Amino acid sequence: MPELAEVEAYRRLAERQALGREIAAVSAPDAWYLKGGLTAADLPPALVGRRLVSADRQGKLLMLPTSASGPVLGLRFGMSGRLIVDGTAGMDDLWYSSNREETRWDRFALEFADGGRLVMRDPRRLGGVTLDPGLTRMGPDALTVTLAQLRQALASSRLPPPRPAAPAADGSGRVSRMSLKGRLMDQSRVAGVGNLAADEILWRAGLDPTRPATSLTDAELRRLHRHLRSTLRDFLERGGSHTGELMPQRHRGGLCPKDGTPLLRATVATRTTWWCPKHQH
Repeated sequence: MPELAEVEAYRRLAERQALGREIAAVSAPDAWYLKGGLTAADLPPALVGRRLVSADRQGKLLMLPTSASGPVLGLRFGMSGRLIVDGTAGMDDLWYSSNREETRWDRFALEFADGGRLVMRDPRRLGGVTLDPGLTRMGPDALTVTLAQLRQALASSRLPPPRPAAPAADGSGRVSRMSLKGRLMDQSRVAGVGNLAADEILWRAGLDPTRPATSLTDAELRRLHRHLRSTLRDFLERGGSHTGELMPQRHRGGLCPKDGTPLLRATVATRTTWWCPKHQH
């Protein structure tokens, strides 16, 4: 986290509270947090005196275009970043991160002429700031991806690998990056699906995360597409990617909320993954 639902909450906060306000100063105390060759000295001439004119999102990337043909401010939040505008956080409860209000974790800020502030607070420093971020390497947004786009995202010019063996009895194991979950989380194919969302989507769709991405039938693909979009909409309404039905059972001894079967756990596409061996095929 943050995943698509959290970044969409940040986008809505920026749209509601930050647009049209003149930027008076820029604070970038963490040089490592600036990406793409950007330096703290580059920011004031690029942003001061301009205003944020819209708040856009592609996957997990928040984009804030500026006035007078200025640059687009690109914000990535990594695993623990939060957006705060005038003391209001876009998400109050961010899992797998600290929700403490520590200003020493402020990596970037816009100071508005009216006295307000837009702040990126990131305890683990896994996010980043850039200007005019490129979108060519990003897939279609997961919230609006079409069935045809999803089919293309899961396609491959290479033969899929053999189906991996089941995890060991202790729940350990590793699965190829060519897995269904791995492709679903590949931001160059579908932008915005994170680890929690992928597990919830595949659990709802009844699909094994370890199977080859190219192995879905047309009916399974349509089912995946339906649950992909409905799950993300549910997360938006409920308040985050941690609000899925599978989430409370993501622990040793966890049981499938649908049929009570003990869940399996393995590392799939480098991420800890939970699924039901009974109804996910």
